[in-house]
Amino acid sequence: MKFRSQRPTEPEINLIAFIDVLLVILIFLMLSSTYNKYTEINLNLPTADTKIQSENAQEILVSITHEGQYAVNKQDLPQRGIKALTAALMQAGAGMDKPMLVISADAQAPHQSVIAVMEAGKAAGIPAITFVTRAPTAGVAR
Repeated sequence: MKFRSQRPTEPEINLIAFIDVLLVILIFLMLSSTYNKYTEINLNLPTADTKIQSENAQEILVSITHEGQYAVNKQDLPQRGIKALTAALMQAGAGMDKPMLVISADAQAPHQSVIAVMEAGKAAGIPAITFVTRAPTAGVAR
């Protein structure tokens, strides 16, 4: 009896089945994943590193409280409307060559209140607007 010597068979890797399995996994992950749309934008509002300027005779200071109450040149306004604010700005700017509107708003003041002051300044014919800022504190990260 003559026995043949058997050659060891080399293992085969079936790549087609491997690719099919990977495609199924990829399709499953694509269909099951969720895409989040963020509707909120995180704002990091800047602080100014400018020196404190001395009061200018041509400035009209408008302060806005967190409740939306206005004060023109440190005198409270009883009404909150744009018409009343425009009249107060025109009265405060009477006799000034180039008045500058200085808006000092509380951090919690409504955005609409600041916009109303800007609109009233435009209606009163004030050509320049600026905002009061505070210097950053030492421990605040930027």
